[in-house]
Amino acid sequence: MGTIVVFGGRSEIGVATAARLANGNRVVLAARRPDDLAEQTAQLLDAGATAVDAVAFDADDIASHPPLIDALFAGSESIDVAIIAFGILGDAARAETDVEHALQIAHTDYYAQISVMTPLAVALREQGSGTIIAYSSVAGVRVRRANYVYGSTKAGLDGYASGLADALHGSGVHLLLARPGFVIGEMTRELMASGVKPAPFSRTADQVADAVAKAYRKGKGEVWIPGVLRPMFFGMRLLPRAVWRRLPR
Repeated sequence: MGTIVVFGGRSEIGVATAARLANGNRVVLAARRPDDLAEQTAQLLDAGATAVDAVAFDADDIASHPPLIDALFAGSESIDVAIIAFGILGDAARAETDVEHALQIAHTDYYAQISVMTPLAVALREQGSGTIIAYSSVAGVRVRRANYVYGSTKAGLDGYASGLADALHGSGVHLLLARPGFVIGEMTRELMASGVKPAPFSRTADQVADAVAKAYRKGKGEVWIPGVLRPMFFGMRLLPRAVWRRLPR
């Protein structure tokens, strides 16, 4: 029996991913308001988790990350999987003019990700095993005008996670980088309510979790969700800038 940790324990995708891997394992949900995770706990127990524990985690409180990770690794059980599933979408229009909002998106979606993954990678190296599942996005493959602040954070995260995966090679620690397209779920519900239509090849959180769990079991280093987006975005990188900037979200 091992332990699965979800950083962002209220994340729909994070919990769904953990549920696919939970059978026979303990799950730790790291989230704000750790005493308010009854729904997530029930979902994981139904999926076969032997136990579900909750710990306080504030993604933006970077000073708290190293001691939290130290505490998680202080137990007798190994950390088999760490799922990095926190983040914010933000308001794309507001971020173009409101510097504080733009910096908040950058802090949560990039800076705080590094703040968690760096000490996490150190701890897993010392353990000699384990997998980090990091959620990037196709939004970072080529940043679009429609959501360039958010996209820029995903571009940075994608680059960081790709480099970290190379740095971990041979250490016994693995990194799986997930690149989903538009995900229909809690994070995008408000966006769709404002009139934004889901992008082509959109997937639900459960479909994303299925693909990520499958890639994890196969030992893959990256997964595009759905797979058709990989060749599509290879072609999109070649589009002239004048055409690219006119594309919708």
